[in-house]
Amino acid sequence: MRTKNMIFSLVMVFNLLYACKPYDIKNKSIEGIWNSIGYGEILKIDSTTYMNFDITNISCLPSKQGNISEVKNSIVLKNDTLVVKRGYSLYYYTRTNEFPDLCQKNTNDINDPLYNFEVFADTYKGHYAFFVLNEINWDSLYKTAKEKINSKTTEVELYLIIQEMIERLNDNHGSIEPTDEIYEKAEQLNIENEDIEELNSYGDFQVAGLVAEYYLKENLTKNSWLINWGKMENNIGYIQIKSMFLYADLSLNDSLVKENGFVPTYMDAFNKLSFEQQIEKEVTGIRKFMDTIMKDLKESKYIIIDVRFNGGGQDAVALEVLRHFNANRKQIASKKARHNDGFTKRTPIYLEPADNPYTKPVYLLTSQQSASATDMMALSSMELTQFKRIGSHTNGAISDALQKKLPNGWHFSLSNEIYTDKNDKCYENIGIPVDYELNYPEERQTFFRSVAEDLEKDKQSVLNAIRKLRNE
Repeated sequence: MRTKNMIFSLVMVFNLLYACKPYDIKNKSIEGIWNSIGYGEILKIDSTTYMNFDITNISCLPSKQGNISEVKNSIVLKNDTLVVKRGYSLYYYTRTNEFPDLCQKNTNDINDPLYNFEVFADTYKGHYAFFVLNEINWDSLYKTAKEKINSKTTEVELYLIIQEMIERLNDNHGSIEPTDEIYEKAEQLNIENEDIEELNSYGDFQVAGLVAEYYLKENLTKNSWLINWGKMENNIGYIQIKSMFLYADLSLNDSLVKENGFVPTYMDAFNKLSFEQQIEKEVTGIRKFMDTIMKDLKESKYIIIDVRFNGGGQDAVALEVLRHFNANRKQIASKKARHNDGFTKRTPIYLEPADNPYTKPVYLLTSQQSASATDMMALSSMELTQFKRIGSHTNGAISDALQKKLPNGWHFSLSNEIYTDKNDKCYENIGIPVDYELNYPEERQTFFRSVAEDLEKDKQSVLNAIRKLRNE
């Protein structure tokens, strides 16, 4: 989920905003109707509440609402442009005079399969960033998929049609999430049509746990199942980050966690927060861990950061980790979002410094399973001179995931942004390269098995690579 889950230059923008001469009372008010630039969203603000709506040419669906106090401190107004800060990202909105009719009344059947398909298709047509890169003939793809849908199309059939469409789009952050019942029925169909391999199968957290347990001679991990840290032999620091998400302190009910599981309980609480609160709490959570980790490992000879089994999460989490190794504010990348027939203005992304950064050598372990926010970590690491990357290139799913919802309640996401390094090079699909190649298998389970079933070989290959990079 990458609720991959975005960093902009805040100081310059906010200085400019606050330096502007005051305007009349009407223009100074944030109350009103606001249309986002590039993200398909309407924001409605009154004196006490805010409401977010996802909008296409044929739909307007509420996505988030709450008390204005939750977001007011994240909003700055300049003339008739509203700037909303979410984590380290800024989103721009222009004032519009009227609330769209689609948002006030909609006579479409929310369960009509063709209507849901058209909302999905219109969102992709307007926001997908990689039609050119992936050589997609949208008109042909759209027509072929639409011809499969009629009034009798079942929910399972609709899900499978959309899923196939996403696969053909080759969208790294493309996903469709139906109800559990629909998903299970579709999976059963897939199982019936596939041959099952009788080989060991590992989860990413599972193989990560095996590696951390084997690598760490002095395990200093405290109160965490998402990060392991400590020391290997010869005073080598080791940090393993399993996810770039789930770090917020949400005061979850223990009985609900026991009954429903941690992640579902976490997501129920997380989705009740504003977008701004979600990112703020995630960053606060990871910062507490990193502050502890850096104290524990400050005297280490060097540090290995292992994100080979990390499928992503929030970019803000990844950059908060890297901030602890950064001495000076620096631009690490830039991004632009799909907007109308082109893109929004390219925006620089910066990494903020730490007060007492770790500046000794750091070796970042990556694989083709390192995706989304972990891609962003690897991309940003190229601007930190003490970092070297070892393993295999990352997944190449670098764009943020634009989260949307269909009229029938299904959630879906797509890649709507193009990230580039400081030299304007895009790594979408190809991934971030390494400084020392270990030729990991591309297929997920083949890679997991190669590591889990020979942990000593895995560790020695990493240490040998480091020795060669250090000329030892």
